[in-house]
Amino acid sequence: MQQSSKKMSILISCFVIVLGFGVVFGNGDGLNIYEIKKGDFSVKITNYGARIVSVVLPDKNGKLADVVLGYDTIKDYMNDTCYFGAIVGRVGNRIGGAKFTLNGTVYKLDANEGTSMLHGGKKGFSQVAWKVKNHVKNGPSPSITLTYHSVDGEEGFPGDVLTSVTYAIIEPYKLSVKMKAKASKKATPVNLAQHSYWNLGGHNTGNILSDELQIFASHITPVDKKLIPTGKFVSVKATPYDFLEPRVIKGPIKELPNGSRGYDINYVVDGRNGLKMKPIAVVYNKKSGRVMKLSANTPGVQLYTGNYINDVRGKNGYVYKPHAALCLETQGFPDSVNHPNFPSQIVYPGKSYRHYMMFTFSIKK
Repeated sequence: MQQSSKKMSILISCFVIVLGFGVVFGNGDGLNIYEIKKGDFSVKITNYGARIVSVVLPDKNGKLADVVLGYDTIKDYMNDTCYFGAIVGRVGNRIGGAKFTLNGTVYKLDANEGTSMLHGGKKGFSQVAWKVKNHVKNGPSPSITLTYHSVDGEEGFPGDVLTSVTYAIIEPYKLSVKMKAKASKKATPVNLAQHSYWNLGGHNTGNILSDELQIFASHITPVDKKLIPTGKFVSVKATPYDFLEPRVIKGPIKELPNGSRGYDINYVVDGRNGLKMKPIAVVYNKKSGRVMKLSANTPGVQLYTGNYINDVRGKNGYVYKPHAALCLETQGFPDSVNHPNFPSQIVYPGKSYRHYMMFTFSIKK
């Protein structure tokens, strides 16, 4: 009896420790959901794909809402095809022909979108368990750091890569995302992206077509029918891609070429030279009053308006439809491994990849 009581005591203690570290639930395989929180601003992250699960903050009336699309359980994320909230890599976005040449060697990759590779292949960084290195739920510096070791040959890529991402609440209402990677013995491409779907009205409030969007980019990298960049740079002026001044999305989206369901294009960020943080985009939802300002240190940002979200059952059973949210994926240019005129995404042994983002939320009444 004493032995049984002792075992029960240990189990209770372990349960309390788990709760103290902010784990919401798990599936028994080391996959859990963690929370970081400051005041009424909270963010939940799962170590499956290092994904953002929720971002909760108040609107102009003080009403709290979750402003990212997602699911109720980790199992749902394991069946996800939309990359909700994920860190995508080793190379995010597309690689044409699912191959590239580096130092005279041709590397054939996992083609998971026709003949192309998308977001790292069938088992990219979004489809694996990351290790939780550090987690501080609240206090003055709430944060969580997750790591993943990608081995030589994974999805066809050369060399081992150790990757980390840190989500931190700097202050209400600022969310910092820092992605880092190091190559150990071989040069390899690295182009990580954070793939959250944002609806500032709330994840269950319909579409984002009435949102106002501004993107600080004067050019795009146009694509072919397979959404692979042609290698050219085209000005956005006098086109539906022009968001240099704030525009309501539903206007220009109607002007896109026939066959386009919406935006899925890389913008060339103004002032992209160097690795300094710079303004990327501003999104404003008039009904809620929420504003999201995004800054980053990357040369590009992919605007995606959720064109292929077709009746996806999300949180609390809400069904997401096309344009239910938008993605602003800061990144190196897509298919840069096959375009010498694009900024290089090759990381050499002894060198580091650093990708920093800052989401700043505010209210406009």
